[in-house]
Amino acid sequence: MDTAATDLTFRDATAADVDAVVRLIESAYRGDSSRAGWTTEADILQGQRTDPDGVLAVIAAPDSRLLTAEQDGRTVACCQLEHRGDHAYFGMFAVSPTAQGGGLGKAVMARAEREAREAWGVSEMRMTVISVREDLIAWYERRGYRRTGRMTPFPYGDDRFGIPQRDDLQFELLIKDLT
Repeated sequence: MDTAATDLTFRDATAADVDAVVRLIESAYRGDSSRAGWTTEADILQGQRTDPDGVLAVIAAPDSRLLTAEQDGRTVACCQLEHRGDHAYFGMFAVSPTAQGGGLGKAVMARAEREAREAWGVSEMRMTVISVREDLIAWYERRGYRRTGRMTPFPYGDDRFGIPQRDDLQFELLIKDLT
């Protein structure tokens, strides 16, 4: 699949996009379909990654946006941007497994960083990543994010975040200076 950034249309998701966004996120992280890409969490988490209520909450929340990228009329990537005072939070990032590895993720991330900086005047982007996802963290580091060593616990027992397949999961805070 051609994933050239010039072929992308960016827009904020609406309630009408919820089902497509849920399908995209689930396909990128869970189950056998996620194995077509490299961002799969299928070996460390089973169950859902998100649900319609969670996606709709992001769309409806004040100071929050769910940016989507479309190609040939199909939603191929998305990310959450949330304004949190002096910084923005980047989350719910997903790229279609069949479109991974061609620069689409880089293009979406660059657009998200630019929009957060321009819309909210923030100088920093933050995200949390499951600390055992070394390949994913390395990808973010190549995009200018730095590891902080600050960890928060994984919400074991809350199936809304998936069913852990190991007992050492936690989130690490990553930060990027946007100035």
